[in-house]
Amino acid sequence: MTDFQNLIADAQGFYTQLNANNTKAWWQENRGTYDDNLKPNAQALLGALTDPLATLTDAPIKTKLFRPHRDVRFSKDKTPYNTHLHMMWQLGTDAPQNPVFFFGIGLDYVTAGAGMMGFDKPVLTNWRKMLDLDTDRIVGIIGEFEDKGFTLREPALKRVPPPYPQDHAAGHLMRMKGATASRDLGADADLPDGVMTAFRDLWPFNDLLISIAEA
Repeated sequence: MTDFQNLIADAQGFYTQLNANNTKAWWQENRGTYDDNLKPNAQALLGALTDPLATLTDAPIKTKLFRPHRDVRFSKDKTPYNTHLHMMWQLGTDAPQNPVFFFGIGLDYVTAGAGMMGFDKPVLTNWRKMLDLDTDRIVGIIGEFEDKGFTLREPALKRVPPPYPQDHAAGHLMRMKGATASRDLGADADLPDGVMTAFRDLWPFNDLLISIAEA
């Protein structure tokens, strides 16, 4: 039986314990909580929002539940397991690069968001070009969802890239190499409706990114 309302509390309780005992031995002893509770309920949440997102965006939706194991090959931190539950819904359009919606439960956050984690080179070029040509409209779209409590990820660059001036009206956006926005929903978030509400609020952002990718 699907249990959306306990997913946040169950996940945060499990990952709090994992954070204190991040070893293969602890995981093997307690993985039933993940396999029999967290994973199926997360997959059910992915499925519950697939059709509403397809209707909202008029595009097919591909879902992903991120694996519990960390990739430690290039990390100094060798703890083997992630201490969060992350999932995403990717739009399937004809654009060269497609944005995603995402939802995550961590030790101290419950976050919903959207965007493109990193721009492909042609999309990055289009992003900067469109910011220069259509500054007011794009800044306006971003301002609307910021007014609803969403926060853009910090820019990757310290300076506005040439040939654009350092005092460009969209300089903070020019310095991005990917664009995502997210909002913390709180530990008492209503699932799945609270997540879908956040996704509706962010749809103009993803729609903008699709148009930029197709430009």
